[in-house]
Amino acid sequence: MDWQTSEDTVPSAPVTEADARLLRARPPATGAWRDGDPAGERQFAAFGPFRTEGGAELPGYRLAYETWGELNAARDNAVLVLHALTGDAHVRGPAGPGHATAGWWDDIVGPGAPIDTDRWFVVAPNMLGGCQGSTGPSSVAPDGYEWASRFPYLTIRDQVAAHVRLADALGIDTWAGVVGGSMGGMHTLEWAIGHPDRVARAAILSAPPVNTADQIALNSVQLEAIRIDPRFAGGEYYDADDGDGPHRGLALARRMALLNYRSPTELNQRFQRSWQSGISPLGHGGRFAVESYLDFHGNRFTRRFDANSYLVLVEAMNSHDVGRGRGGVEDALARVTATTLVLGIDSDRLFPIGGQHRIARGIRSTLDGDEAVVLTSDYGHDGFLIETHAVGAHLRRLLDA
Repeated sequence: MDWQTSEDTVPSAPVTEADARLLRARPPATGAWRDGDPAGERQFAAFGPFRTEGGAELPGYRLAYETWGELNAARDNAVLVLHALTGDAHVRGPAGPGHATAGWWDDIVGPGAPIDTDRWFVVAPNMLGGCQGSTGPSSVAPDGYEWASRFPYLTIRDQVAAHVRLADALGIDTWAGVVGGSMGGMHTLEWAIGHPDRVARAAILSAPPVNTADQIALNSVQLEAIRIDPRFAGGEYYDADDGDGPHRGLALARRMALLNYRSPTELNQRFQRSWQSGISPLGHGGRFAVESYLDFHGNRFTRRFDANSYLVLVEAMNSHDVGRGRGGVEDALARVTATTLVLGIDSDRLFPIGGQHRIARGIRSTLDGDEAVVLTSDYGHDGFLIETHAVGAHLRRLLDA
């Protein structure tokens, strides 16, 4: 769920001393993209007033997005790619000015790739509430100050409603495909259920039909890790100097999340009980290698993300229940008319495969009947980002359907 740097898209690996040296500088108060930063490959679309499901009002909002390929004359070759919790619009392309990390799905989107940009016009937005160019807590409100803790509570449906306006602005009446994994898979489901006439094909990867009590509980401790950081200051930290923002709480939340994204098999095989250095962790002040791995990636995360956005987006995930107000999950899934690929990972401990099977049983127009495609992988939830050969083959099958 989360967005995605190399700790998400490649296998875990021990941290070297060279890696550690990269993070010796004090982290910024926020890793958000801010107005005045290089735009990179981002494009922007601005919209008028927006009312959330909860009744809050945004006087206006902006979505950052990237595109690849060309929209054809019939406007029927557009594919929407939706990112996970800590991802962004930079699906492909190198790191550089405006982009702290390289594209998170380079092997999937591009010329000749499974989502072939020689054939498809690909649109990837940063979701509402995010921190990489779309309006979120780190954005400046009309009074000249960041939204910060004043930013409204959002649901998955709110975020999809914001994306619907982007589709309208781009002149896209029907998506040839909507593709998303993890939180992006939640958005894909909401598109297919709430706007069935606008989605021809859907790919739901490693996402559940509802966020369960267990998943909400896992999220709650991450949120509390941020809130109890004294430097979080109730969300009002944007004027803090480097090193004085809520980086410790945000890094701890990320470390907790990584444990849900990877599988015990991978962590045990990669790290075993190895030490990070020659100093013993058995009472002599040393550390186990897996501890340094989590610490390094938690600290790196603070350089590219915003603590308030993390709270907003995780709470949006907690809202996810496709059956809410629709007569239950099965009645909601029965509304889907898109040709649908449902795929999960057998070692996923964040969103176990049973949730994907439930989605497949409820949608009448799946490629594979009433069972999800199950990929065997040691990489856990992040398998949908790492097992690109297998995932890509199924996406090709969907887009050719």
